[in-house]
Amino acid sequence: MAKESMKAREVKRAKMVARYAEKRAKFMADGDYEALQSIPRNASPVRLHNRCKLTGRPKGYMRQFGLSRIQFREMASKGLIPGVKKASW
Repeated sequence: MAKESMKAREVKRAKMVARYAEKRAKFMADGDYEALQSIPRNASPVRLHNRCKLTGRPKGYMRQFGLSRIQFREMASKGLIPGVKKASW
């Protein structure tokens, strides 16, 4: 499990990106890079990092399911993810 502070920081960044998205797009369209520097750094969408919805793990993230590889494997084995089953041949 990730630290709660790391999860909270990620949520805070996501809110800030959403808040400044319109303003950021306007500055980018105008080519006003000096005004763009006045926006907080955490308002940049590049600074967001995908995390597992259940554990908050940042590595081994599967975008299609929103889970880390470990949680995905556990849930798939238990049959909790529809349409996914263990391969066998």
